[in-house]
Amino acid sequence: MLNSHSDAKFMAAAIALSQRGRGRTGGNPNVGCIIVKDGKIVGRGWTQPGGRPHAEAMALDEALQSSHNADVYVTLEPCAHESARGPACVDSVIAAKPARVVIASLDPDERTHRKGIDRLGDAGISVSVGLMEKEARQAMGGFFARIEKNRPFVTLKLAMSLDGCIAMANGESKWITGARARAHAHIERARTDAILVGSGTVKADQPGLDVRLDGLDDRNPLPVILGKADAPDHWQRISKPEAISGLDNVNWLLIEGGASVAASFLRADMVDRLMIYRAPIIVGGGLLSVGDFGLTSLENTHGQWDLSDRRVLGKDSLEIYDRAA
Repeated sequence: MLNSHSDAKFMAAAIALSQRGRGRTGGNPNVGCIIVKDGKIVGRGWTQPGGRPHAEAMALDEALQSSHNADVYVTLEPCAHESARGPACVDSVIAAKPARVVIASLDPDERTHRKGIDRLGDAGISVSVGLMEKEARQAMGGFFARIEKNRPFVTLKLAMSLDGCIAMANGESKWITGARARAHAHIERARTDAILVGSGTVKADQPGLDVRLDGLDDRNPLPVILGKADAPDHWQRISKPEAISGLDNVNWLLIEGGASVAASFLRADMVDRLMIYRAPIIVGGGLLSVGDFGLTSLENTHGQWDLSDRRVLGKDSLEIYDRAA
């Protein structure tokens, strides 16, 4: 039986832990796990780089014998399928003999879907499913997009002036936003598997698309170019937005430019999240952030986006919009 206050608190902690693995787990979900005994956390885990160890294995290794008769909080149904890379997490959890397993979301992967909870129940372990499911699915959005949409979760990042420009008419764009906003954007790069820009952006700016923050320089995402131009060394090239489905081990994709690329993904209805950085400047007559993507009526665009976060970054602001349910 769920205790609404304490269970929500510990599940929220597991969801927060899951974010430590975001952008580093390849094709695997970035799961978080908390083990609690007598009201105290005795084990913590999150999916490690490359996808192994899984969150449950990490938490169980920390808890050791304390996991017996404990409560396990995990953001995704423990995997139940065999793998050459390690044992199924549901078997490890059963062997630890916890009293309860509280799961935020079922695994959409047909190899595990409901098999994990059935095996836990058959072992006599109390199982609850659905606590903070929406929040957990958002935290693992890349994995769910890969399974359910056969493509990565797509975030379109736009850094613009108050009047919607990303550069002056002559192409000058450094810098629209200030240092704090740019640092935040690099944190977002560190949380993604791949970054995509258009061939025009590559030609004009020659971007590195790396993470330029101390301590995070090992988190450089895969750079991807959209268009017919040759890809720079160590980049991957795709010819159309739909080709992102073929990017290996990419759950999270960040689009950074330019206007025609943004329009092409909006036209293809393949944007899941908008990140809009606004600088308190007016350019006037500059280059617009988004090109024409075929909108025929204002009525057709209302209700498509929900504001999920807003914050101030120095003199700049950030607004995050998610696709409306």
